[in-house]
Amino acid sequence: MKAFQYATAHSTSSARELVGEKGAYLAGGNDLLGLLKEYLVSPETLVNIKSLPGLNKIERGEKFWTIGALVTVAQIENNAEIKKVFPGLHEAATEIASQQIRNVATVGGNLAQHSRCWYFRHRDVKCLKKNGDLCYARNSENRYHSLFTGNDCISPVVSSLATIFTALDATAIILRDGNELRWSMAELYADAWSQRLAHNSLQPGDLILRVEIPLARSRSVFLQASEKHAFDWALVSCAAAAEIENGKLKSPRVALGSISNVPHQVAAANEFLNGKVLDDAIATQAAAMILQGAKPLEFNGYKVPLAETLIRRALLKLKGDA
Repeated sequence: MKAFQYATAHSTSSARELVGEKGAYLAGGNDLLGLLKEYLVSPETLVNIKSLPGLNKIERGEKFWTIGALVTVAQIENNAEIKKVFPGLHEAATEIASQQIRNVATVGGNLAQHSRCWYFRHRDVKCLKKNGDLCYARNSENRYHSLFTGNDCISPVVSSLATIFTALDATAIILRDGNELRWSMAELYADAWSQRLAHNSLQPGDLILRVEIPLARSRSVFLQASEKHAFDWALVSCAAAAEIENGKLKSPRVALGSISNVPHQVAAANEFLNGKVLDDAIATQAAAMILQGAKPLEFNGYKVPLAETLIRRALLKLKGDA
């Protein structure tokens, strides 16, 4: 890695000033350290933000919960109230990496992590995401890549928290040049859909402050399929959330991870599910709607039936039948 300056910020304003346009924020550092070692990023200054006040708290409100960007994944995993109120969020946290990593990995870092595509991560390969001319994954090893994309890059978003936050209609609060922006998860990753160089919609100096989760859906589920039983990235992940009144779904949301460069959600499928009494036939029909238009490549076609299965299981588990 290249030499850099190091500073500790004690306020969000000083953090923004210190990071400038060519610095990087440091919290857990799990993703950033790998990027530094492979010369994929070379910030002039690393700004330690672990001392920023209030960003390491989980706060309960009457209408929504607030989770600070410096809250660790382990804090979510070990919070009994989250397990009760947002069970899908608890399930997503338990699936992330190893216990040692969850102890230091932060909510903000999980949301802002860069592409895991091995062509992007290889220091000697200049792929599309590194301003090259070719997406090597399209005609080569693409078993972990996207079924949907809005540009020529097929690297998927792999944040488990982004998937469950999408299903929960969570809002990310972003600090940009002194102003707080409120983004849906779709907005947080919109630039990755339209721009091959982008991993998300964050610009240099932007800082994720917190995530707000509305108390609108008392039932939530997160499932993922991986090659290994533990400590592995999801091949496909699925999150579902809803209220259930008189046996019928109310305001349901279904989101998929690791199959698109944004958390994949289909509004028509959510509308179809609204007011329905769930059974296997309804869940199967919803899965078909969610995966309509998928474009599997040579080695990732298995993701389509895998996603179909996860959607059906997540919906039926949401109901309580599985």
